[in-house]
Formats: sequence, structure tokens, C-alpha cells
Amino acid sequence: MAPSGQKKKGILERLDAGEVVIGDGGFVFALEKRGYVKAGPWTPEAAAEHPEAVRQLHREFLRAGANVMQTFTFYASDDKLENRGNVQRFTGQQINEAACDLAREVAEEGDALVAGGVSQTPSFLSCKSENDVKQIFKKQLDVFVQKNVDFLIAEYFEHVEEAEWAVQVLKSTGKPVAATLCIGPEGDLNGISPGECAVRLVKAGAQIVGVNCHFDPEMCVKTVRMMKEGVEKAGLKAHYMSQPLAYHTPDCNRQGFIDLPEFPFSLEPRILSRWDMQKYAREAYDAGIRYIGGCCGFEPYHVRALAEELTAERGFLPAGSDKHGLWGAELKMHTKPWVRARARRDYWEKLKPASGRPYCPAFSMPDSWGVTKGHADLMQQKEATTQDQLKELFTKADQSH
Repeated sequence: MAPSGQKKKGILERLDAGEVVIGDGGFVFALEKRGYVKAGPWTPEAAAEHPEAVRQLHREFLRAGANVMQTFTFYASDDKLENRGNVQRFTGQQINEAACDLAREVAEEGDALVAGGVSQTPSFLSCKSENDVKQIFKKQLDVFVQKNVDFLIAEYFEHVEEAEWAVQVLKSTGKPVAATLCIGPEGDLNGISPGECAVRLVKAGAQIVGVNCHFDPEMCVKTVRMMKEGVEKAGLKAHYMSQPLAYHTPDCNRQGFIDLPEFPFSLEPRILSRWDMQKYAREAYDAGIRYIGGCCGFEPYHVRALAEELTAERGFLPAGSDKHGLWGAELKMHTKPWVRARARRDYWEKLKPASGRPYCPAFSMPDSWGVTKGHADLMQQKEATTQDQLKELFTKADQSH
């Protein structure tokens, strides 16, 4: 924590100095499991409806070692908040304001920064104009400026074009801007390579570029490496970030885990262990990534694992390590001798965890509908999805399997 009265170092000041910045985890999935977010719309009205739940999750990520409190504003644009019959008690402005206040409150309890975030919009998928989409971002941005967040993130974009528009709007504030796409090594949904995507984001004004969501840590680190190569080849400079899923996704296609048949309610068998997370933290660091965090599926113990793996580089352990011995060291206090025998690093590093599901496959077959911006199936609407629309989708799904 910054000494009393001393100003915290900003995000670029930390990254320029080579410091590791630990991001937080995936709020929408974590809060859905806790009963505060509705799967489907995945919108963040809990910031206004149940502030105590959002505040507590921020605190758990802070205690786990996170240096950034992202405002819980994922999908908090007006067009998304009202999409397909999603009824709100609060306005988009109220949700964004509440999210900023909660993030700031908890950030001030430690040496954490507040990042205001915008995400892809239904309007872009429905082929609205560049000006229309930028106005949606601008409306959220007005709240972030009013609340004086420390930096801005354009995150979760499947199309680099829309991410560029977001970055162009965010950079108008003069605050540092990060931009992350939800893409893998195959590039965005239009087939634009990770390297080219990164170059376009840097040229649009992002100082930090990378990926978040849709893919596991191994795939995300690989993708950021490709981005880094592209930026360096173009003679540009940037910092790099990675905020992957906490699920193993070796069988994903370009669309990522959304195409997996287990999405979103049966992904638990794919969850990474804390030891998998330590491996991810080391691989990300070795790849030159200094902003290392997580997205959907990440719980505070996953973030703690990132911080523990990079203890030497950061110079300290997170507060949450008070209740966690490194590499299972606390198991030496267990009553059972065979469990005490597991209090060592080589045991956990070599373990091949069983799933306990003898009739389940190791891999799944992604849906691969292959639709993207402009396709009739992706045109969004304010009205609720009708039964006839659902029947049409059910038929298409059955025919594709």
C-alpha cells in the first residue's frame, strides 16, 4: 500500500518501471454463481442492486493481490442493458456511477488503481454507424471522467474495428488506455491476425494492448506473443496484458469458449487449479507481459496464485497468503499423514488431476455456427426473444449436431 499521504503510482508509471501489475478476476461469472448476475444478458446491475456483493468481491481480489479494481461496468452500455427484453430498475448512468464508487472505495483500502471499462455493443453487431457506436462509449466515458478513474480499458471486443472506435473515444480524455480483444491465435472474427490487430490498436491510441476472455491462459499468452511481434515489427511500442479464462480450452475454435457445448453452465470440469495459474503467471511474465490478470472463471484464489508465483518480482506476498502456505506448505499441519506428505512443490507440479467423470470426453465439439457482424442471427432487438425465434434456433442447433 502506498504510504499515507503519498500519491499512488499510475498504471503507465508502474509498467514503464517494469513492475508487475496483477489484474482482478471475472466479475460476471463469479457473481452469477453467487446469485447476483443473470446469465444470458450478463449485465452488471448488481453494482446498484446489490452493492455489498460487488464490494465484497472487490475486497477479495484486493486481498488476493490485485493491483487494479476494474469497475463492474462490463456490458453496461444502454443498448446492452435493454437488449432482448432485459428489464432494468436502474439507468445505465446509475449502474456506471455505482460501479465507479465501489471500485474506488476498495482501491483506497490498498495500493490499487481504478480502471473504467467499456465493452463491445449490440449496436455494432447490428451494423449501426460508427458515430452511433461511439456515442454509446461516450455516454459511459462521461461517468468515468466525472468519477476520475485512474485509467481506461476497452475490453472484450471480437472485432478490432469496434475496439479501435472505443480506443479513439477513450483516448480523448488524456487518461491511459488499455485495449484487449477476446481473440485467439486465429485473430478476430473477420480473420485479422493478432499482430495486425495490436498494431491497429496502438495506432488508435492504446498504450497497453492484449487479450481477455474466450480462451485459456496458454492460448492467450500465445496470442499476446503474436501481438507483441506485430507491434515490434511495425516499429511501435506498447505494454502488454493478458486476462484469460480460468477454463482449459484446447478444443476451441476462433469464437472461443462460447462455442463449447458446456458454455456457460457446465464448464466446471475445465477449471484451472491454482498450480495451473502459477504456471500461467510465469509463462506470461517470460513472454514480456507485465499486466497479468484474469477474466471469466477467475476466483480470488486464482489471482492469489498469480501474485504468489511472482513474489520475487513483486517483492512481497499478498495479504491473502497469510492463510495459504506456498506450494501446499500448510498441509504439514494436517491430521492425516498421507496428506502431510503432499506438503511439497513437486507433488503438486507433477499431479495429473482426475475429473471423476468416467463417461465424459476430454474434448468437446464446438458449435461453429460461423456467424458474425451483419448476419441476421446476430441482429439485436430491444424486445424479448419470441418463442418462434427460439424454435427456429432450436431447429438449427439440432441440425448442426
